[in-house]
Formats: sequence, structure tokens, C-alpha cells
Amino acid sequence: MQYFVVMIDYGRRGREAVVDPEITRREVISRVASGEYQNVSFIHEIVENSVEDVTEAILAAAALPHIEPEDVDLQAIRLDHVRDLRKHERT
Repeated sequence: MQYFVVMIDYGRRGREAVVDPEITRREVISRVASGEYQNVSFIHEIVENSVEDVTEAILAAAALPHIEPEDVDLQAIRLDHVRDLRKHERT
């Protein structure tokens, strides 16, 4: 059996361990990325009789990619703006 334990720290209000055998790694990543799991203390993956700390890997997978400013397609942004202006002229 494999499952994840997500420890959430609420500060003065205490901590909560979220344990759901039905949740997958992908779902844990999704919940961290969406902000459903905030202030994560640690994430442990339990497989049979072993425990692995996967906190860093999950948080890294859930992080939004950093896009360099020079990689942003400014021409596409300008064309989208022109298209929006034309759309509003028609109405």
C-alpha cells in the first residue's frame, strides 16, 4: 500500500496531518499548486514499511515555472490587444 501524509502547520492553532490512501502523487502536487495545501511542514510518502520525505520534490513539482522576460512573446500580446480593440469596435 502507498499513501502520502501531508503535515500542514496552522501556527498557534496547531497542525493537521492529511492522510488519504486514495490520493495520488499527482493529486498532492495539484493541491499544493492550487493553494489548497498551504504552510506545508512536510510530505511523507509511505510505501509498505518504508517512509520517504518527498517534501522538496513535491514543492518543486508544484512551483510555477519561471519565465524569463525575454521569453515573453510581446508581439502576440500586441496582436491580442489589437484583436480585442477590433472586437469592441464591432459592437
